[in-house]
Amino acid sequence: MIQNIALGVVAGFVLLVTYTYAGYPALLMMVGGLRRRDRQPVTTERLPTISILLAAYNEERQIRRTIEGLLALDYPADRRQIVIVSDASTDGTDDIVREFADRGVELVRVAQRGGKTMAENAASPYLRGEIVINTDASIRIRPDALRPMVAAFADPTVGVVSGTDVSVSAIGDDANKGEAAYVDYEMWVRGLETNAGGIVGASGCFFAIRAELQHIPALPHLSRDFSAALVAEEHGYRAVSMPSSICFVPRSNDVRAEFRRKVRTFTRGMETLHYRRKLLNPFRSPLFAWKLFSHKVLRWGIPWAAFLAYFAIGVLGFYSPLALALFVGGSVALAVGAIGWSQARPDRSLPRWVSMPTYALVGSVAVIKASLLAMRGERSPVWEPTRRQVMDGEKTFVAVAR
Repeated sequence: MIQNIALGVVAGFVLLVTYTYAGYPALLMMVGGLRRRDRQPVTTERLPTISILLAAYNEERQIRRTIEGLLALDYPADRRQIVIVSDASTDGTDDIVREFADRGVELVRVAQRGGKTMAENAASPYLRGEIVINTDASIRIRPDALRPMVAAFADPTVGVVSGTDVSVSAIGDDANKGEAAYVDYEMWVRGLETNAGGIVGASGCFFAIRAELQHIPALPHLSRDFSAALVAEEHGYRAVSMPSSICFVPRSNDVRAEFRRKVRTFTRGMETLHYRRKLLNPFRSPLFAWKLFSHKVLRWGIPWAAFLAYFAIGVLGFYSPLALALFVGGSVALAVGAIGWSQARPDRSLPRWVSMPTYALVGSVAVIKASLLAMRGERSPVWEPTRRQVMDGEKTFVAVAR
């Protein structure tokens, strides 16, 4: 009896992982192929006005280079607004932003810290563009990324356009290769979802949204980038990914900070989905509900299933040498991940063979902790930006081979 239950648990876990990470993309390819004839290119000669919005908290180390990068983007200055909203920064961030006032950069200061979403809500009345570009201080946008992103809005069905994240590190730095592999996979899936009608979540680092949707206030404990795609769906639009709108995201060596970021991101994502749970109703929009369930809910369920499957394989180890070998191998991988996590330091990278299991363990534990926080209704709207490697002239950053 116990052996059969353990076998069922393991089989269920294998099916879950196989469907979520292989079966779901394969089905997206099929759906995308069927819809291909409906996707006609839309072009326009008119450049809409845009507002670039960046929320910052104590970013004096990199805000100057970030603003210089925004000013260098290929988009007419007379049709572009840049707004930096300071979430009650206590360092020199505000003073640095003010240095760019004569170049059209506007500062909106929030007097009391309330978190990223509240800061973005506070900046909403100051945004004049027809399209709002949301971005972060820690990333760099490729100069030619804006035009294709904005051009996508010529399609009246498009409400949100997500940029494409490219994970980068300094030459000679092996920081968090596990994160890089996952980012590449995520971008691939978003491309498949776009071909199949639309994505279910935008890149938090770089996405564009119609002003009418941006001006809808977001609750402070919810994730705006995830909410953006859901709000677009609720208002009859779709969210898409733009492969040529690239932003470079430096990877973090700080495993502990990455864990805190993941817990915060997952918690807010779960709360966001719960708040808009009606979108999971297959009778409302079957295609979108299927993608939302497959991409978000099932992924969040995998760490819990892995936890059960690990112990189930341990039970089967009493009956099967193969199960015992799998249990030992899994235990070794867990041990390597745990050691990597405990030994990680912000000033040095983990070897590749350690970073992969460490990243997997960090992500899995973060999902489990976030699930518990979300079930308890705990909210943490005040945001502490992840302090990634500063992309400056002292280091040359390279993208991971795709």
